[in-house]
Amino acid sequence: MATKKKSANKAASSPAVDKDTAKALAKVALRPSANAAAVVTEYTKMFGDHDINDLVDELVDSIEKVNAGDMKRCEGMLMGQAQALQSIFVNLSRRAINQEYLKNYEAFMRMALKAQSQCRQTLETLSNIKNPPVVYAKQANISNGPQQINNGVPAQTPHAEEIKNQSNELLEVIDGERLDSGTAQETIGSNTALATMG
Repeated sequence: MATKKKSANKAASSPAVDKDTAKALAKVALRPSANAAAVVTEYTKMFGDHDINDLVDELVDSIEKVNAGDMKRCEGMLMGQAQALQSIFVNLSRRAINQEYLKNYEAFMRMALKAQSQCRQTLETLSNIKNPPVVYAKQANISNGPQQINNGVPAQTPHAEEIKNQSNELLEVIDGERLDSGTAQETIGSNTALATMG
């Protein structure tokens, strides 16, 4: 009980964050450029320390170029990633061949082939950006309610005198004699020579 009162007092005594500051922080936390800058800063420390604001500005410029239709940076990124994945594939393949035990060899080869597959997919994505595939859709069934689909021209309907009943035609023989006369026939008598089985 005493600990609950202390934590409640701490929350009450902490300085309240200004509403405008909280709103600004929320906007920054949800900006794609700020999120990307936070991740890039952590993963690119080998290039030295970055000013986060300069990084955000660069990312905003990059995003605006893509929105305007300039895909050069995206194409460059994909080509760079494909090249990096190729290097990973070669490195892991060379390490696999030097393994003495099958388990280690399989582990390195599995990772190498995953890198190779990712490299192929990256190059395929780059190809699709440079030469978008053409999709022909003959029909799209998109509706929120009842819909009518007319595919082509409807077939011509024959006049009433031209319509023939095919089931009646099947009951006739070539010379015009009907196969089914519609009359009841006599029942066949039982075979008295055969005895019932016991």
